[in-house]
Amino acid sequence: MEWVRGETIGHGTFSTVSLATPTNNAYGAFPQVMAVKSADSHGAASLANEKWVLDILGNDCDGLVRCLGEDRTVENGEEMHNLFLEYASRGSLASHLKKLNGEGLPESTVRRHTGSVLRGLRHIHAKGFAHCDLKLGNILLFGDGAVKIADFGLAKRAGEVTALMDGGVQIRGTPLYMAPESVNDNEYGSEADVWALGCAVVEMFSGKTAWSFKEGSHFMSLLIRIGVGDELPRIPEDLSEQGRDFLSKCFVKDPKKRWTAEMLLNHPFVAVDLDQDDLEGVDIQLKTEEVFASPRCPFEFSSWVSASCDSGTQYHTLEAPEERVATLAAGSIPDWSVTNNWVIVR
Repeated sequence: MEWVRGETIGHGTFSTVSLATPTNNAYGAFPQVMAVKSADSHGAASLANEKWVLDILGNDCDGLVRCLGEDRTVENGEEMHNLFLEYASRGSLASHLKKLNGEGLPESTVRRHTGSVLRGLRHIHAKGFAHCDLKLGNILLFGDGAVKIADFGLAKRAGEVTALMDGGVQIRGTPLYMAPESVNDNEYGSEADVWALGCAVVEMFSGKTAWSFKEGSHFMSLLIRIGVGDELPRIPEDLSEQGRDFLSKCFVKDPKKRWTAEMLLNHPFVAVDLDQDDLEGVDIQLKTEEVFASPRCPFEFSSWVSASCDSGTQYHTLEAPEERVATLAAGSIPDWSVTNNWVIVR
């Protein structure tokens, strides 16, 4: 694929993210606009790891940013490694919150975003990986309202031992989102992703980080607070009871007792329907339908529907099961020998 690099839209530790436009997009094989993550030889290993992880995760989960391919170019005399990804027109959740000047998002929006991230995490963990750097800066907003997890440069196989640095401590990810077991035992598994999700939920709702941390302070003091003692990230008091309970399942010091992404998806905090009023800024209109509980027997249907050519659709509510049965009763016995309209079921 031939392509043209556009404006720079982001910077990472090892890479730069720019817009990319394909110039020979035969048969529409690629989107008209993509994001391209580029790194020189110093960041090539991180980019290669991200490509490897994304290839295994596949493109069948709506909660993860899709990988569209890779290539290498020579720019200003230096070889660049390029990874093509879906372009999120609305940026990251971190940049979105900055525009709100310290304010958080409505709780209904936080619930919806949290459910999307959880579905992505469930897929990542089911494939045997941990993201290891889940934060609002790595959660992207798309024009259709979708929320997806991005940046898998630090992702690793769950259970894979991470080598320690000379000082005995390795910082993998972002300190404000690190779990106690990551600080104390250098463990970065699926459980640590759940802890980080809790920190992200607090920040989404309140507009402030889950840990109070003065700018300019040494991060080691924060790590001591995370790893030592009983202190937990703050849970906003004005969050609903369901929300506070959800966070209490994320902020459990013992990773073995912390809820999994699969378990959290069944929590009532994220078991909500889309609210059209909360989709401000979405480029397309999403349709919602009223959902009813599935009936367990014919008598639990709330109404019988009868179509009439003259008056349109009419709804007739029957008060008792006997009345409903009576509407189905006939005076004649059916002739079961007639088989013209029978359907064979195997």
